Amino acid sequence: MSSSTKKKRPKPKSNSSSSSSSSSSSSWSWMTEPPQSLFPSKQDLLRLITVVAIASSVALTCNYLANFLNSTSKPFCDSNLLLDSPQSPTDSCEPCPSNGECHQGKLECFHGYRKHGKLCVEDGDINETAGRLSRWVENRLCRAYAQFLCDGTGSIWVEENDIWNDLEGHELMKIFELDNPVYLYTKKRTMETVGRYLESRTNSYGMKELKCPELLAEHYKPLSCRIHQWVSTHALIIVPVCSLLVGCLLLLWKVHRRRYFAIRVEELYHQVCEILEENALMSKSVNGECEPWVVASRLRDHLLLPKERKDPVIWKKVEELVQEDSRVDQYPKLLKGESKVVWEWQGASFGDKRLSRIM
Repeated sequence: MSSSTKKKRPKPKSNSSSSSSSSSSSSWSWMTEPPQSLFPSKQDLLRLITVVAIASSVALTCNYLANFLNSTSKPFCDSNLLLDSPQSPTDSCEPCPSNGECHQGKLECFHGYRKHGKLCVEDGDINETAGRLSRWVENRLCRAYAQFLCDGTGSIWVEENDIWNDLEGHELMKIFELDNPVYLYTKKRTMETVGRYLESRTNSYGMKELKCPELLAEHYKPLSCRIHQWVSTHALIIVPVCSLLVGCLLLLWKVHRRRYFAIRVEELYHQVCEILEENALMSKSVNGECEPWVVASRLRDHLLLPKERKDPVIWKKVEELVQEDSRVDQYPKLLKGESKVVWEWQGASFGDKRLSRIM
């Protein structure tokens, strides 16, 4: 009995099991919900980004300055150093650029070039001045040669030394000092530019002379000279053509004059006949109080224009037509002690014509 009861008695739960269960539950809750202090706050995150950005910019600036100082600190290699040789120390010095000369690590550009960084670039001001001076020389030589081609006066060949001396007095050269190397370089550059398109020769004294090409001088001739030369060159063709044109114009003018003359004479003749006929009809209607004749000279002054009165041929032709007309009677009459030629209409009048038609 005692042994059985001992077996059936329940075993008390130990504290270790309870503590383990509590610890396991607490660790599980920590894994599912991390504490808030594990991640930084928004303010800390913004501070971190700001610090990283500042550090990056400082690093990049230092790197750029280091590279710039290293690049500019290199001296230029001497011009007499062969850069193509394998012993050329290009790592320790900069190659000397073209259009320049390097000595003891320093660069000096040639005349007409200026330093731009590590290069020698062409000076635009000098080129512009040289270009304007070369155009001035061209204008001077070509105008002189064009004048010679037109009237035989003027110079053809000009010594180079004279042009060189004339450049000194040009207003464009006043901006430079006489002892300035740029002054001489500008004049030299001008002469080189002019020498490319001007003709040159050496005279008997060994001096170089320049002349404007003939094709270029043609553009400098005045218009009157071109017309005169063209007419002189084509004179054998122009003279007969002009004579033919003048003859044709005179012939056309004479034909037109004759036609106008014939039309005008015929018009005056018809006007004379109408006036004489009307005057005859009027003299019959007023019972003889109006004279049936008309003085020819008065009729002439009435019908002719002032400019036509100076040409007696027109009225003479009208008189010839009147004399040939059998309807007009012409006879002299004494008027105020002076003999006048009068015309009288002897043909049928308008009233007679109407009466004859009615009959």
